[in-house]
Order: sequence, then structure tokens, then C-alpha cells
Amino acid sequence: MSNLNIDSILAFSLTQNASDVHFSSNEVPYIRQYGQLHRLPFDVLVPFKLKSELLNLLNESQRNVFEQVGQIDFAYQHPEIGRFRVNIFYQRRGISAVFRVINQHIPTLQELAVPDIFAKLAEKEQGIILVTGATGSGKSTTLASLIQHINMTAAKHIITLEDPIEFIYQNELSLIQQREVSTFSSALHGLLRQDPDIILLGELRDRETVQVALTAAETGHLVLATLHTNSAIQTINRIIDLFDGHLRDFIRLQLASSLEAIICQKLVRHDKKQKAVYEVLINTPAVSNLISEGKIKQIYSLMQTGQQYGMQVMRESSCLS
Repeated sequence: MSNLNIDSILAFSLTQNASDVHFSSNEVPYIRQYGQLHRLPFDVLVPFKLKSELLNLLNESQRNVFEQVGQIDFAYQHPEIGRFRVNIFYQRRGISAVFRVINQHIPTLQELAVPDIFAKLAEKEQGIILVTGATGSGKSTTLASLIQHINMTAAKHIITLEDPIEFIYQNELSLIQQREVSTFSSALHGLLRQDPDIILLGELRDRETVQVALTAAETGHLVLATLHTNSAIQTINRIIDLFDGHLRDFIRLQLASSLEAIICQKLVRHDKKQKAVYEVLINTPAVSNLISEGKIKQIYSLMQTGQQYGMQVMRESSCLS
């Protein structure tokens, strides 16, 4: 292709079942297909043309942020092609961008074939549920399915804080208010005054976000959030290690009392496609005691023997038929 057209490349990429589309100066476009990178049959992207096309996707405020910071996250929606989460950034050869495909259909828990315990977790009235895993492991899709399950089965006030907004919900039984925020700190201050039943935080990024999430969970709200961790044990340690001194003991006790579950997921190849597999920790009284006492490593043995509570370890859930 001689003339760069981002929309044409995106449209073609969707016909190839791409999950991500990469635009990089002085390179041909790439896609990620079933976890593997592949070159597309298009011309090398000329830097100044690519920059012009990408900046046309931004409004004036977004352009200012991009030029000041050198990167920006935003959502791009084309009425005929679909919706994408986009990150534009500078690198050695010039400007680049990654477009993550957002499925406009929010899959049900049944369509995702998740463990039965997920639906029971979505019925919780309060506490914190963490969905963890590496980037691109499907955390956002799992969270969206949990929110949509609640939306279809219960009358709740749900507030989401996202950067950017990915899945778009239509109110069913619930009232869902989606807020696109670049920094969580300012949005968090007034959050508990907005009468939420359920709070969705895109990511627990820092100590302040963790503190607000745990406080909200303790005060009668159900909180759903993500972390970039690879196991339930690592997730607990990551949260506690954010704090020092006496605060660490306090957060450990808060987590022990307010945690409902940790779902850790990854994608594996199965029948030439990708399938999510899960590790699930349920905060039983025995697990809570180990967290409060700081005996985190011992939790894994409870997960191995806790199938009756809905627990499973990754090794068991990875045995695909």
C-alpha cells in the first residue's frame, strides 16, 4: 500500500483475528495473532506521514499531553471498524503506536468458560476482588464480564474509573457510570460520596489507590481491580510491600479482612487459538489468618486443597482437554 491509511490497516487486521496492531516508524505494520507477532503486507511506514495520521486521532488537549510527556493512552472508535485502546509513543526511529482491539461484544461468563465460582463472586455485597496477570492476558475482558453479569442480574450503582474507557456498558438492571480519568488520585477523593455499590478500578497503581480500595471494601462496597502480578501469592506480597513500617502491618490486617478473592490468569495456546486459564484464591478464614500473621507462603498449600471453596492453582487449571 503506497498511501498510509490507519483505518484500512485496522480493518484488514481485524479480518486476521488480530488482538493488537503495531505501527512503527520505518517498519511495516505488525499484528499480534493468537499471541504471535506477524508482519502485514503493507509498505514501510514513513515517519512524518505516520505522525500526521496518528496526531489526527487526538484532540488539542491530548496533543498537548502527548508532546509534553512523549506518550498517551486513549480510546479510538471507528463507527464501522470497531473500538481500540491506543498508546502512542516516541522511540528511536520516530513515532509508534499500538492499537489493542476491544471486543464490542462483552462476553458472558459462560462464553468465557470461567470457573463457576466467578458468578458467585459477582454476587458479593462487599470486599475486594483482584484480577491479575501479565499485560494482554485478558484481565479487562474478565472484569467486563463480571460487571456485565452484575448488570444483568442485580440493581446496583456501579462506578468505573478507567484510563481509557474500554468496554461500553448499556444499563440493564444496574446504573453504570463510566469515568475516564488520567490520574486516579483526584477521582478517588470524591468516589465514596457518589453512592456506589460497586467500584471498578482499572488498576491498583500505587499506595493511595490501594488504601482507597481497601477502605471502600471495608465500608460496604464491592471493589474490583487489577494488578500486573503472576500469582495470588505475588499479588498479596506486592500490595503489602507497597507500605513501610507500621503501615505494612495495618494494610496486611485490612487485606486479611476485606479480600474476597484473587483471580490470576494467563493465556495459553489451545487448538491454534488462545484460551485463558486461571489460578483462584478464595479468602477463607484459614487464608485470612495466614495473611494477618504474615505467613503468605503457606497459602499455596490451602489453594491446592481448597477445591470445595472454588480454589485452584494454575497447574491444575492448565490441563486442557
